Amino acid sequence: MTMDTATREAVFTAAELDVADELGVQLVRFVRAIHKAKAQVAKQGPDGIERAAYAILFHLIHDGPQRTSKLAEALHAEISTISRQSSSLVQHGLIERQADPEDGRACLLAPTTEGLRVFEENRRQRNQWLAEVLADWPEEDRQTLNNLLARLNSGIETSIPQIADQVSAQAKGA
Repeated sequence: MTMDTATREAVFTAAELDVADELGVQLVRFVRAIHKAKAQVAKQGPDGIERAAYAILFHLIHDGPQRTSKLAEALHAEISTISRQSSSLVQHGLIERQADPEDGRACLLAPTTEGLRVFEENRRQRNQWLAEVLADWPEEDRQTLNNLLARLNSGIETSIPQIADQVSAQAKGA
């Protein structure tokens, strides 16, 4: 059973909503800072490869070979966008097309050895950058940040179906 928006809002105190508002401000600031950092990195990216295409490589390395349609769903993108980006990754030798063992007419996208190498190099550079950002933080604060971000991400991931239900219910009531 899902609470409607008015009922959910009534459950929280003004102080809790103030904290949530400050978190919202900080999250927007965080997302903007990350986008700015990504834009700087994009200027230095490999020739002809869109930075967004690296999300495909990430998913293939972490979740295994997949069809274009599954990648589009996972990345909340159009199949045509994933097809264009994956074609670029194939041309650069970072991923390859393989026959789908469940359906010979379809193909799966999979990372190549070079794709794994490039992914690990990007990961190393990201980790170096984050280590520099956090260099003057005490170890306990760094660990607390990791724990709290993991907890926040889990909460957001868990609430996504509830948000979809609320939006659907509001649309039906409108």
